[in-house]
Formats: sequence, C-alpha cells, structure tokens
Amino acid sequence: MSKKRNYRLFLFGFLLADLAAAGALGIQELKEKIPDTVYLRYGEEEGLEESLDIPLVTYPETIDVSERGSYRIPCSLLGMIPLKAVQAEIVEDQWVYVSGTPVGLYMETQGVLIVDTGEITNEKGITEEPAANIVQPGDYILEVNGKGISRKKELISEIEKCGGEKVELLVNRKGEEIPISLEPVFTQEEEYKLGIWVRDNTQGIGTLTYIDQEGKFGALGHGISDTDTGELLDVSGGELYQAQIISIIRGTRGIPGELSGYIEYEEDKKIGTIEKNTDIGIFGELFSGMEPSGKKVKIGYKQEVKKGKAQILIELEGKPEYYDIEITEIYGSRQDSNKSFQIQVTDPALLARTGGIVQGMSGSPILQDGKLIGAVTHVFVQDSSKGYGIFIENMLG
Repeated sequence: MSKKRNYRLFLFGFLLADLAAAGALGIQELKEKIPDTVYLRYGEEEGLEESLDIPLVTYPETIDVSERGSYRIPCSLLGMIPLKAVQAEIVEDQWVYVSGTPVGLYMETQGVLIVDTGEITNEKGITEEPAANIVQPGDYILEVNGKGISRKKELISEIEKCGGEKVELLVNRKGEEIPISLEPVFTQEEEYKLGIWVRDNTQGIGTLTYIDQEGKFGALGHGISDTDTGELLDVSGGELYQAQIISIIRGTRGIPGELSGYIEYEEDKKIGTIEKNTDIGIFGELFSGMEPSGKKVKIGYKQEVKKGKAQILIELEGKPEYYDIEITEIYGSRQDSNKSFQIQVTDPALLARTGGIVQGMSGSPILQDGKLIGAVTHVFVQDSSKGYGIFIENMLG
C-alpha cells in the first residue's frame, strides 16, 4: 500500500508542477500580448479599450484621457495577479506627407568595419594570417596607433607608416571598446598588410515612407545590414539622393524579385542627410527649402489597424500609385518589431508586373481608411504575394 501511496503522491506532485509551469507559461504569454506603450488620441477612450482588449486581462476603468501627457496603466490577470504596466501617451492627431518614391541611400560607417580576415603571402612566399582569431567580423576600427580613423584610406596610410612594427588598434565590438595588437606582414608587392577585409560605406535603393512637417523623414521600415556579417551597420551619417527605377525583376516562388534602379549621385540630386540606421528604419532630414511631395494624411495607430482591405503606395513608372492589398494577420504586442502585421497583394496589376512584393519596395507606405498605418518591410520568399509591414507608430517612435 505504501508503494501505491508514494506513487500517487509522486503523480500528484508531478501534476502540480506541470500545472504551475503551464500557468507560468500562460502568464508570460499574456504579458507578451500586452503592449508596452499605446498612443491615444486626446479625448478618445475607445483607443485604450481596443489596445487592451485581451482575454483575461483587466485594467482600471477610471482612466481619464481628457488630459494630455503620459499615464501608467496597471494590467492584471482577472484583477488579481499583476502582469505589467502600460505606458499610455495622450497625443494630438499627427499628420505626415506620404511618399512612396524611390531614393538612393549612401551611408558611412562609424569607424572602419572589419568584414573578414584572410591569408597574405609574405615577401618570402610564405602564407600568413596575422589577424585570424584576434579580430572578428563586425568589429569597427576606431583608432590606429592612437589616431582616430573613419575611412579605409586612413587605415591603409597608418599601416604603411608603421614600418613593420606592431599596429595598435582600438575596435568597437558590440558596444565595447577593445585594444588589439596586430603585426603587419610585408608582402611581395612591398606593402604592409594586416590580413583584414574592410568596408567604410554602403549604398542602395529603398522607398521613402513619409516626411513630417519639420522635414524629418523615415524610410525602409527596417535597417541596412552588412552583406558579409549580417549585422546592422553602425553608421556615422550619410546622404539621401534622388533615384530612378529602370527595371523590374518579377518575383517567383523561392526567388525574390527586385526593383533595379539608378542613384543620381550628382550634388544637385542630393536631397537630404541620413542620421540614423535602425532596426525600424532609416531616418534623417531633408535639406532646407526642399518641399515635401505627396499627400498629407493622418497617422493611424496600431489599435486602428484591422484585418481586411488596405493599399500600398509604390512608384514603378515615374509617379507613385496605389495598389490593393489585404492585411491578413496583426501582431499588436510586437513593440519595436518591423514585422507588425502580414499583408497579401491582391491587386491584379501589381501581381502581373512584379509578382507581389519585391526587394526595393521596403518602406512603401501602407494606408487603410485614408490613414497611414505602416510600411512594407519584408517579402515571403516562398510566396512573393505575401510579406510583412511595420506599424507606422513604431517608425515615428
């Protein structure tokens, strides 16, 4: 009997532990569904109800949104178990100019980016790899022998000056500054080299999403990463140029399409400066005197986004045009994600021309009920008619 009793106690204890784990997991999932921040229009309480309409989640019903400012709203499980506090920002209506036009992006890195290490043949014909297992792809060289650098040519010049002596580098590795010593190799071409592949700039074409009334712009809806390291580029700044789409490569199953364009790098084609490269977009400011183009529209917050019909604004042939899409899934709790909702292209004209979403469309404005609600960010490789969008409020911060 004691063995049976012990076995039952063991099963009971195991069941309790399993229930506790399931409960903890369920609570964590509820927390993830609750947004960290909600933007509410001055005087509109409905926005709060829509944002926090989550099963089992309760919050005080006496929140007053008739005053401007910020409020902390405690949320709980059925009014008993505290979950998290939501920051409610009471704001006036926001208006921006929607764009949809292609732009050229030129950005310089914050320091010289190391993308890889490699072998070098020295003056005697012997292969060496002086930087292997010392530097890492993704390191940014900030200084050489105590001198600050930002361009490749400066790095090459300082290495040549060393005369074969050890080179002292200061690198930024994931936010930490690390001193590193490397011994240069004298090559058969009578040059000193460190055995590193580097980059100090990047360029490409994307779509301008919006321009606000102060001339600040947002584009792409995601950041630009290095093609070799896959990491988001740490940039010191850059320029925004006019660009033209010259051809369209149609997307097919398993092969993303592409908008091929031409960046006009002439000085008079430069239209603004790039200040930030982030996970949620490229941001900067148009030059003084540049008039925003595009229609002025109201911002739609994420609680206003709904499944169903919407439109994207894209320039394929000389001017931006609207194309029909469907919003199929919404992920309201993904705070800083650039995958806030799923979209599917339904417009026959766009499907015939591009196959759906293609590379270069990132940043194309998404509108619903006349409001700017987001921007295109990603395409599904296996089905180019589908992709992701980012909430515009994430880009506006």
